[in-house]
Amino acid sequence: MKKMIFLLSAAAMICQSFALQSNDTLPVEKQDTAIKDGHEDLTVVVGNDLIRFVGNDSIVIVKMGNRALNIRETPEGRKLDVEKYEPEINYDRDRYWGQEDNDRDRGARYFRGHWAGFEIGFNNYNHVSSNTLPPEISYMTLDASNSNCFNLNLTQANIGFGRHSGLVTGLGLNWNTYRFEGSSTIGVVGNGTIGELIPADIDAIKKSKFDVLYLNVPLLLEVQIPAGYSSRLSVAAGVIGGLKIHARTKLLYEDGEKVKTRGDYNLNLLRGGVTGRIGFENLTIFGTYYLTPWFQDLKGPEGLNLEPFEIGLAFTFND
Repeated sequence: MKKMIFLLSAAAMICQSFALQSNDTLPVEKQDTAIKDGHEDLTVVVGNDLIRFVGNDSIVIVKMGNRALNIRETPEGRKLDVEKYEPEINYDRDRYWGQEDNDRDRGARYFRGHWAGFEIGFNNYNHVSSNTLPPEISYMTLDASNSNCFNLNLTQANIGFGRHSGLVTGLGLNWNTYRFEGSSTIGVVGNGTIGELIPADIDAIKKSKFDVLYLNVPLLLEVQIPAGYSSRLSVAAGVIGGLKIHARTKLLYEDGEKVKTRGDYNLNLLRGGVTGRIGFENLTIFGTYYLTPWFQDLKGPEGLNLEPFEIGLAFTFND
């Protein structure tokens, strides 16, 4: 193993020497030795932490960026594995090398929140903070287990305060499906409000639902907490805004016939709410409650307003 460390160190020196002869602006190589758990550790750094070799008699770690190749000597033989690497900040060492401020800045640049990806969950809505709807709008009662959301979060932007905290924003598409418990549907009735529409052949209705599609923009404050070696627990909260793209009702008959009706259904063009997220690595539980009126003033079901919310699981891609 010591031979391997020596060879890696020599290779690092040769690479740096070649780079300097080629007029590249690669910082001076640094070497440290330390005693840890009875082993003498050798550390070789090439460039501004571009490549780092750390090793002793039982392990050699070659670190590039945020990935590390670990070469371990075990009773079963030599093993190789790749792990994520989060650089440690040693302020005494970094102050000596003049890198303390650079490491902090670099940590902020490396912050990655948890938004981009896809989400699945359940929809519902309240009236005056209650799940029980007034009798006059009982036709809006949902089959909650079959009222779903699917969100595709397309882009993400990060503003890091440090390696593990910052602001997250982006763009996403939010599909909401509300399946009614009964067989009737909804529409804009004579007085201009949303009301119940009963199909002529109501006994032949298999499913009745209301679909809405939004373009979502969040602004989240996220903090990531250590949870085991190289793993992080993420906690985020903030606000989220939505722009309505389209809405429609859909009736599915027993014989397979489908009737779709598009419209604005007196929905407000914009909506906003609060959202919270907690996750481990790339799996996150989320919940969102929309506080702004869903329907236009006095034009909701029978002139009343509903407050939608959703809860579900998110699978994010933040590497």
